[in-house]
Amino acid sequence: MNYRFQNLLGAPYRGGNAVITNNTELISPVGNRVSVTDLIKSQSITLPVQSSSNISRIAASPDGVFLLTADDNRRCLFINLRQRVVLHRISFKKSVNAIEFSPNGAFIAVATGKLVQIWRSPGFKKEFFPFELVRTFADCDDKVVALDWSPDSNYLLIGSKDLTARLFCMKKLKSGGVKRKPFMFLGHRDTVVGVFFGIDKNTNKVCNVYTVTRDCYVFSWGLSDNEGESDGMDVKEPPSPGTPDGDADGEVEGFGSGDLKKRKGYEGREGDLDEEGGYLRNRKWELLGKNNFLQSQAKLTACDYHRGLNMLVVGFSNGVFGLYQMPDFVCLHLLSISREKITTAVFNELGNWLTFGCAKLGQLLVWEWKSESYILKQQGHYFDVNCLAYSPDSQLLATGADDNKVKVWTVSSGFCFITFSEHTNAITALHFMANSHSLLSASLDGTVRAWDLYRYRNFRTFTTPETRQFVSLAADQSGEVICAGTLDSFEIFVWSMKTGRLLDILSGHEGPVHGLMFSPTNAILASSSWDRTVRLWDVFDGKGAVETFTHTHDVLTLVYRPDGKQLASSTLDGQIHFWDPIDGLLMYTIEGRRDISGGRLMTDRRSAANSSSGKFFTTLCYSADGSYILAGGSSKYICMYDVADQVLLRRFQITHNLSLDGVLDFLNSKNMTDAGPLDLIDDDNSDIEEGVDKQTRGKLGYDLPGSMPNRGRPVVRTKCLRIAPTGRSFSAATTEGVLVYSIDDSFIFDPTDLDIDVTPEAVDAALNEDKLSKALILSLRLNEDSLIKKCIFKVSPIDIPAVVSSIPYRYLQRLIEALADLLESCPHVEFILQWCQELCKVHGNSIQQNFRKLLPALKSLQKAITRTHQDLKETCSSNEYMLRYLCSASSGK
Repeated sequence: MNYRFQNLLGAPYRGGNAVITNNTELISPVGNRVSVTDLIKSQSITLPVQSSSNISRIAASPDGVFLLTADDNRRCLFINLRQRVVLHRISFKKSVNAIEFSPNGAFIAVATGKLVQIWRSPGFKKEFFPFELVRTFADCDDKVVALDWSPDSNYLLIGSKDLTARLFCMKKLKSGGVKRKPFMFLGHRDTVVGVFFGIDKNTNKVCNVYTVTRDCYVFSWGLSDNEGESDGMDVKEPPSPGTPDGDADGEVEGFGSGDLKKRKGYEGREGDLDEEGGYLRNRKWELLGKNNFLQSQAKLTACDYHRGLNMLVVGFSNGVFGLYQMPDFVCLHLLSISREKITTAVFNELGNWLTFGCAKLGQLLVWEWKSESYILKQQGHYFDVNCLAYSPDSQLLATGADDNKVKVWTVSSGFCFITFSEHTNAITALHFMANSHSLLSASLDGTVRAWDLYRYRNFRTFTTPETRQFVSLAADQSGEVICAGTLDSFEIFVWSMKTGRLLDILSGHEGPVHGLMFSPTNAILASSSWDRTVRLWDVFDGKGAVETFTHTHDVLTLVYRPDGKQLASSTLDGQIHFWDPIDGLLMYTIEGRRDISGGRLMTDRRSAANSSSGKFFTTLCYSADGSYILAGGSSKYICMYDVADQVLLRRFQITHNLSLDGVLDFLNSKNMTDAGPLDLIDDDNSDIEEGVDKQTRGKLGYDLPGSMPNRGRPVVRTKCLRIAPTGRSFSAATTEGVLVYSIDDSFIFDPTDLDIDVTPEAVDAALNEDKLSKALILSLRLNEDSLIKKCIFKVSPIDIPAVVSSIPYRYLQRLIEALADLLESCPHVEFILQWCQELCKVHGNSIQQNFRKLLPALKSLQKAITRTHQDLKETCSSNEYMLRYLCSASSGK
């Protein structure tokens, strides 16, 4: 019952910027969560933290330890990536358009509305309010959308919608008692979407500035050789157009609409910059060149710059991206990804990988520009996931959605390794065969298809004489008979898997057959329909309906208990009925209307407690032992019931994302007017490059009368629930994607991660202090064979279980390899075998779930054990009779 969130699968990338930390870890926002992908190990995890709404901007600290996220509700989370926990929270008054850590990690620049705020970066210490406001720059006339720090963290370059770029200094600069104004880069004809510092590789100082505009131009600016009184950053000169008459540090009153109060900046010493950091304060900038990317009828939507390689990557609204060598503006690559807008483009630390994201397609890809090959190409389901199925060994998870695609995922890595797109309509049901090598899928296109997971092909297609829409699917235990229920004709079709021929048509239902399942112990097929009945069919004898269970309301779904001695069905009145399929008796009923109720839609005129909509279960699933049952429906909750006592054990809230409809139980009454709720008014920005563009609005049916009354906000709900055959995890197909919950410790905190000095001396010190677990982990991190063997032999046989249980999963492979080496050369066979036995006992589930990754190490261990057994077998066999004689002789005396 102690299930915890583990991962999120099938969720598309919906927008926001992506970042790459440690050169190989891709961090991207997924709704109100954050996904971390290891590009080397091909593993993807989702952090168990949620923001209040969809995340729009993220920034990672230079050392890759901290992550800062900003959502649509102007709330920011400060996350520790190693421990996967939220350390601090902060809210802003305006929406956050850009956010960036300084190169030294000491400051955070936040573009909130027209302001740019500089905050001191929090650390690991506990503080009442860890965020300290250092400076505020308020010189822009419109929203700030781009930021970039100088390498020494002394200067900040910003780009704004007022068609200008400005250069700010972190410290207050004065010249003759007069405060200086920021230098302005003018001449742009559209929004500045990217600003970057260019450095001289010889001196490692700033020598260039690049500004990229939305109308597909890049401006190159260079330092002028003229110095002195005519510095353009001096207030003595007439104020530039569009710049407020005030202080350069943001101490401005009455700016704009008068809602900006006077802010106190960081009172440092005047000119508090050393000679190396203050070389820009008395210099002027001049325009060196202006180049056009030559993308007619397209807008520039994403860009990034790599200082080490002096390269610029840009993405356009027509799906084209370009890679350019600066400052000569030499085009290295100009390729097309798709026809949709590229929303993010970013370099990795070395500059050899490029990351692109397309929010409309939900696609993220990593491309190596030197070899012109893909490192990563992942795409979630474009529409909601309707159904899912676990393989019998719990290693694979298949998902089907309204985008006509079937995807198969590896549960341990979170990666999709195959996508089947032969269906022409929505996928409604999935079923794995007993051998885990084939998968069945039913669709509204009138076909049931069988997929080969070894050859990745469709090897069988089941059809009907007349086109029907299938909504349910079942297969018997042997996999010889396939059954599917229809939505329009209310029939059940039966096929043979071997021949693909239609064997029988079962008629009798008077409504759509939405539930279909074979008994786990015999050849009885159970079906549920909206005609308020559950029918049992003897498919093999051809006797038709054996028995009928009548309900008072429409039956939405059914499920057999794993032992086949109980049948559960849910009805439209929010009840779960438990039947004895052998005797045909109703055993008991669970009233779940109040348990699943929760969440008020924007269109509801009644409170969540009084509303009757969605107060029923549309999906059921038994646990592996049949002791409890999971139920979900059109609600933000998943309910877990004890079957024997008919009581609610736990409710899982699948999301806290306020960007979805139906998450809040109480709506703000101030938004209710005589004409209806204010939330129903579509006040999104009409700019085609911001928010939802017109093409997306038309595709979602925003403008159709009676369609999308909640402005297209998805409604939170659970469409399908499945528990893994091992019982260690379950998955839920929700509006945000497939949520995976597990009782396994997928993440064990490693205390040595925070230590800088992992040295052999530290291992010896831990052994002297009798900290055996810490010493073994340190030796595994150092990967020194001698130290690992030393720590293994220091552990007494009594302490082996305790030490093995404290080993994190990430070090299992190295420990198994070390035990295999010791077993081949060490005379202490029983001692090493005891280590292997305890390792299998404690980490058996982790080894089974990740056996593909651990397979080389496990084969080495098996080879060593087999060789040791062969050696002992030969010795014992040759001396068998001598041993018998000695035993009998000793007993005779």
